[in-house]
Amino acid sequence: MGAALDTERDALGKQGGTTEGSVAVGVTPSTPKKPADARVQRTLSRDPEAFGAITGREEEWRFTPVARLRGLHDGTASATGVLDVTVTAPDGVTVETIGPEHKLVGTALVPADRPAALAMRDFKEGQLIRISGELTEPVHVSLVGHGEVSYGHLVVDLAPFAQAVVILDHTGDATHSGGVELRVGDSASLTLVSLQDWDNTAVHLSAQAARLGRDARFKSVVVTLGGDLVRLTPTVSYAGPGGDAELLGLAFGDAGQHLEHRLLVEHGAPHCKSRVTYKSAVQGEGAHSVWIGDVLIRPEATGTDTYELNRNLLLTADARADSVPNLEIETGEIAGAGHASATGRFDDEQLFYLQSRGIAPDEARRIVVQGFFAEILQQIGVPSLEERLLAAIERELGRVVVEEASQ
Repeated sequence: MGAALDTERDALGKQGGTTEGSVAVGVTPSTPKKPADARVQRTLSRDPEAFGAITGREEEWRFTPVARLRGLHDGTASATGVLDVTVTAPDGVTVETIGPEHKLVGTALVPADRPAALAMRDFKEGQLIRISGELTEPVHVSLVGHGEVSYGHLVVDLAPFAQAVVILDHTGDATHSGGVELRVGDSASLTLVSLQDWDNTAVHLSAQAARLGRDARFKSVVVTLGGDLVRLTPTVSYAGPGGDAELLGLAFGDAGQHLEHRLLVEHGAPHCKSRVTYKSAVQGEGAHSVWIGDVLIRPEATGTDTYELNRNLLLTADARADSVPNLEIETGEIAGAGHASATGRFDDEQLFYLQSRGIAPDEARRIVVQGFFAEILQQIGVPSLEERLLAAIERELGRVVVEEASQ
């Protein structure tokens, strides 16, 4: 089975559109760079009026079906409720309710678009989670929607040398926009698992920003399965040298779902590292996944080591995946930088290989998809959550097998 899964990974690059690139120390990229201020000059503000109206023609919104945002993008969505938020935490953790005026709000996340600014301005009840020491159990944040419009905000403040796993578990139905700020202290280590397991009627916009201190470690695992439209914008920045960030993501979209992830890793300190690996599978008419991966290496970020990878699997012919990696380098003194992106269908030869060894077609499909996602799921490190997600993926695969059988 292992050989088959290796074949599947190779097949993606052969059947679909593929983009790859790398930059070594002292080598000038062969393709023209963007203007030096392409990212540096992007608008950052807590004031929604600092951003222009969203029409869907802007670069950052060109893949998003704006008409389905239900007013979260233009301020016409008035909050009628709040998510039910329950924080389950071990000793060494304090939790308090905060508002927009709290001194830590905006210290890791400064909105880069109008919806994020609106959410930061209009949320009524947010949560501040302070963590010290080395936690042996994860902090579980349950966020349950009940069909109302809501805004929210979460700040996780990790003390120097602390270690923790934080799980954000979104379920139910909601039209929700919120911000997540992650302050990772010097030499601290944080793993964030953000699960979007909404009902398929939900709309969710979220800006997630991590700010890493000196020699800090950060791992993000984003899993998006549910929702009519989900658009997440994770960002990472470095407040000191030696930071290490790993961003992992998994998305599985069904008919009509729009699942979009836009990442920015901003290297602004020397000798920092980042790795990005996102994978998606889509099936059914109108299913659409979008991945945008931006990496900016500023002039002062010497010794940077970065790589980003995106793989997309089209399970049916009427599904779509868009993948755009961007790498902007403003110094030649780096350890290495590169990216790779591929989108493709199942490899017919691989399926034949599995079936020729007595594996039924539907089981062969399951083996391939499970292997495709295994690299991400195994990084979660919470067995009960991994089992839940595997079961959810099984249910999704069952749908497409039934659809094919009925045709």
